[in-house]
This record gives sequence, C-alpha cells and structure tokens, in this order.
Amino acid sequence: MSYVSDLRKLVGRHPIITVGATIIIVNEQGEILFQHRSDTLDWGLPGGAIELTETLEETAWRELKEETGLLAEEFTLIAAFSGPDYYFRYPNGDETYSVIHLYHGKRVSGQLELTDGESLDLQYFAKDKLPEKIEKRAKALLNAAGEKLWKLESSF
Repeated sequence: MSYVSDLRKLVGRHPIITVGATIIIVNEQGEILFQHRSDTLDWGLPGGAIELTETLEETAWRELKEETGLLAEEFTLIAAFSGPDYYFRYPNGDETYSVIHLYHGKRVSGQLELTDGESLDLQYFAKDKLPEKIEKRAKALLNAAGEKLWKLESSF
C-alpha cells in the first residue's frame, strides 16, 4: 500500500494535498517523454507522489523506473509548482491539490518498457507535435516552465 492509499481510507475522496516528483526526460532529438496514462486515457509526464521516508529525488528515481523502465543517475530540480492549476480529480472521484517538483533526469539508461500498468504507451514528442489530449497538470507544467523545457540537454 502507498501513503496516499492509506490516507484515502481515512479521508475518502475529499481533496488532499499530495507532494511529488515529475520527471522530464529529453531524447537526442530534443523531444520530451510522455506516458499515455491508463487511468485518465490522456498523455502525461512520468511521476508520482512521495512515500513516507523518501526524499523527492528518491521519488523521482522510483517513479521513473516504475513507469518507464528507465534509470537516471542524477536529477536536477527545474522548479516547484502548486496552486489551483495543479488541482486534479481522478476518474474514481479522488481529488488532490498537487505540489509538483519538476526534475530533469540526467545520465539515463535502460529501455523504455511498460512495467506498472499505469501507462498504455510511452512516446517522445517534439514541441510542435504534442499529443492532442494532455493531462491538465502536465499541460500546466509545460505552460509554466515554457521554453526552458525545450532547451534542456539530452538526458542520455
């Protein structure tokens, strides 16, 4: 069980604050890795909520591995984001206000693979060829971080 799952047993679907890490992985062509999410059927960025006793960097490492099969040796914090733009209601009715720490994963190794059931597909997208249906928080991150994301060096 996860911390959020345990918390949900106590508070139900009421809004909670979740703290987590989202990871930007950039390929050699300057494209960003997205995951086609199985819960919302839209495209998002790899990441998730922190577990008790984890650091944010450990969360980034774990979530990247669980959701993509990739390993990063280093994470550089791009920025932290919070507020109404990062409110999300899951299909099951759970509500959260996310505090997202956006990281750039560096010195990445491994093969892309669907490992945890949270992703239907993993693909890199260029700035001018983004998928049509992007998850609300991912879209807010892309808008807030802007051009900075598309100028990051390759993660590999």
